[in-house]
Amino acid sequence: WTYWGWKGGYFDSEADARAYFDEMRYQLCAQMGAPNSPQWFNTGLHWAYGIDGPAQGHHYVDYKTGKLVRSKSSYEHPQPHACFIQSIQDDLVNEGGIMDLWVREARLFKYGSGTGSNFSNLRGEGEPLSGGGRSSGLMSFLKIGDRAAGAIKSGGTTRRAAKMVVVDVDHPDVEDFISWKVKEEQKVAALVAGSKLAQTHLSDVMTACVEAGDSEAAFDPKKNKPLKKAIIAARKVMIPENYIQRIIEFAKQGYTDIEFPAYNTDWDSEAYMTVAGQNSNNTVRVSNEFLQQVLADGEWELINRKDGSVAKRIKAKDLWENIGYAAWACADPGIQFDTTINEWHTCPADGRINASNPCSEYMFLDDTACNLASLNLLQFTKDDGSFDVAAFSHAVRIWTVTLEIAVMMAQFPSKEIAQRSYDYRTLGLGYANIGGLLMASGIAYDSSEGRALCGAITALMTGEAYATSAELAQHLGAFPGYAANSEHMLRVIRNHRRAAQGLKDDYEGLNILPVPLDASNCPEGELVEAARKSWDRALELGKEHGFRNAQVSVIAPTGTIGLVMDCDTTGIEPDFALVKFKKLAGGGYFKIINRIVPAALTKLGYSEQQVNDMIRYAVGHGTLKGSSHITFDQLREKGFDDEAIEKLEKALSDAFDIKFAFNKWSLGEEFCVKKLGLPVKRLDDPNFDMLVELGFSKADIDNANTYVCGSMTLEGAPHMKDEHLPVFDCANPCGRKGKRFLSVESHIRIMAAAQSFISGAISKTINMANNATVNDCKEAYQLSWKLGLKANALYRDGSKLSQPLQSQILEDDEEDETLAEAVANKGTAKQAEIVAERIVERMVAKRRKLPNRRKGYTQKASVGGHKVYLRTGEYEDGQLGELFIDMHKEGAAFRSLMNNFAI
Repeated sequence: WTYWGWKGGYFDSEADARAYFDEMRYQLCAQMGAPNSPQWFNTGLHWAYGIDGPAQGHHYVDYKTGKLVRSKSSYEHPQPHACFIQSIQDDLVNEGGIMDLWVREARLFKYGSGTGSNFSNLRGEGEPLSGGGRSSGLMSFLKIGDRAAGAIKSGGTTRRAAKMVVVDVDHPDVEDFISWKVKEEQKVAALVAGSKLAQTHLSDVMTACVEAGDSEAAFDPKKNKPLKKAIIAARKVMIPENYIQRIIEFAKQGYTDIEFPAYNTDWDSEAYMTVAGQNSNNTVRVSNEFLQQVLADGEWELINRKDGSVAKRIKAKDLWENIGYAAWACADPGIQFDTTINEWHTCPADGRINASNPCSEYMFLDDTACNLASLNLLQFTKDDGSFDVAAFSHAVRIWTVTLEIAVMMAQFPSKEIAQRSYDYRTLGLGYANIGGLLMASGIAYDSSEGRALCGAITALMTGEAYATSAELAQHLGAFPGYAANSEHMLRVIRNHRRAAQGLKDDYEGLNILPVPLDASNCPEGELVEAARKSWDRALELGKEHGFRNAQVSVIAPTGTIGLVMDCDTTGIEPDFALVKFKKLAGGGYFKIINRIVPAALTKLGYSEQQVNDMIRYAVGHGTLKGSSHITFDQLREKGFDDEAIEKLEKALSDAFDIKFAFNKWSLGEEFCVKKLGLPVKRLDDPNFDMLVELGFSKADIDNANTYVCGSMTLEGAPHMKDEHLPVFDCANPCGRKGKRFLSVESHIRIMAAAQSFISGAISKTINMANNATVNDCKEAYQLSWKLGLKANALYRDGSKLSQPLQSQILEDDEEDETLAEAVANKGTAKQAEIVAERIVERMVAKRRKLPNRRKGYTQKASVGGHKVYLRTGEYEDGQLGELFIDMHKEGAAFRSLMNNFAI
């Protein structure tokens, strides 16, 4: 950055350049800020290390001449931009068309960037083609792009492809687009269920043939009763007739087993790879007109792309219902509010905003790019806990300059993007850790104070960034597109300024009014004053000099750089959970409470001893010493000696559940059998609960578990006052005892408090509980629109098949209830038959014999210079059945030692 800034004339003297160099090193090392991932991947590789490679078709604008140049090197001009928006024309093979877009996307994915496009230019299915015939429609081409992105996710040099697909709500194929992922998830469910049924029943058909011997009668269901039974069972679950016949014919040829793959719902499984639509975020662009028609229960017209005629008239409410259902069922599509986006557009003279980057925070003209950086808000707190306004303002100025330098040094995947990114020079400064800052300050995320503080910080950040951009324009000139858009941009700046002043009206050209800064509830008066002054300066300097950048701020998800900065929370998100599990370098995990929780408790006035008591309640004591439910004395009465208690205590120190410590592996099988009198067969049962067997009640076990392993929540903690619980509310209920969590509305309202002061938008997915309804999804999107958000996305817990459910649909005791219902009012013989069937089902579920011929996986590793092989054996359905470790040429002693670890 310093090198390119010096070359580009951003510093008046060498001393200034060195000061900037030191400033940036300090801020990076102090984890005060970080640029987006592609900067880490690409910037400086050529300058510092001489890394280079052949040109990849990139372009850049020479900062000296202002002329577009084709890159001659892969890395001399880096690709530091994370976010791209690309146009697509309704043309199959020419430059700027459909197939050309996949090539341009590939260049971006290779260097770790993401891209979004609005595909609404493409004709709907059945529209006439210029050369005769009819269009295959939007969806056919989206599937090609999805496959291309899916291939690159494993071939990219840095990370998987990131892709956004946007479609306007009036496109003729929008109904198919909305239901695309819903139907594809249904295909996954069908593949998983169907493959397992087919595998089971076809194997039964094969077994029936093999076990009947070699005679011709073995393959005749009229003479082979087990085969007839297997065929009937297969037909009942709709196994194709010709496949059943194929297995019989296969058996006739002397084969004794079959290979029929069983699929699963894992995200990276073949089932998901087989279906379409899994490699992009899907979004529908809705206008105010559409949403007003929804409210009025009116009709909505879908418009042909080529001649503008009406393709179809539908009820707006029906389309809205489909959007709500799809979001509920599979978390797609998200929504972008087209009217609001374009009313805050700084450069409408040069075109509309049609799309966004994959995360939906960068929204600007097609064929432009944005490079991002985020500030770690928790690093800008003083020793007394107050917000350091001066340090934050200074950091905003420095990072604005850094991002501007990155525009100057960058190369881009196409001529159009290179030219337009140079012409508009959009920046994406944002922040992370607002959730951590609020909790550390003792302020609830869902509170007027929390929203006001978030709004004030955002207002200061964007106001200061625009003021800095105007100062840069004074010395380096305004962005080339400013002249044609000056009045529009100043109108947007005035609207931001009015929101910072807390005004509720007098906005220019806005249908949906922004949420103004709530100064009365902001706990930091100095912050409010600084924010307002920054907007005064931005407007004053902008009128005089223009702006160097058409946009300056976004709120990005900060998933990767949040880790770099050691943030407790990412982007604008609240905390996900109070207790985390930290992985140790040498293996294993240990529990830690979020580091901001003790600070928050102290801020709220609790004593050091009270804080320690509450932390112990959350993370556990790691020992039974002091427990009032399962005590050492009780254990001694049941046969535990000092040696056994010592082993138990060692196991409890890092246990996630006390049941994991009370077993033969912790205590030794000999002790369990001889001292405790437990049968070996019971000890081998994976469902065996030693504590229940020893006579402890469920309540005693639960209370002891909380004491030893922690509740993972502060609900019910000693000393905790009810009025302080909202400070520790998280996105999800915490632990097994936690009931509280942040509402959907609380997420939307804090986004609205920040949105009024952001050039772009906010990347955020709102987590919803599993029991959220379709109506809840529609209401969340509608509230987002009314509060002035530009975009939103929802994720209902369990809406993806690849996500494991948090709890069983039926617990074991509920299965027992169904057994009782089944035997009720039946005769003794029939009752015995039903119970026997259930016992067999349970036994099969607990212990399954592996097939003689089995599939598996072998992983080679080197440990201390020795070759080690980790091997697995699988059942026919792909489930893991055995695991063992093998040594190569290190002798029988080592190999036998490794065999002791077999499962």
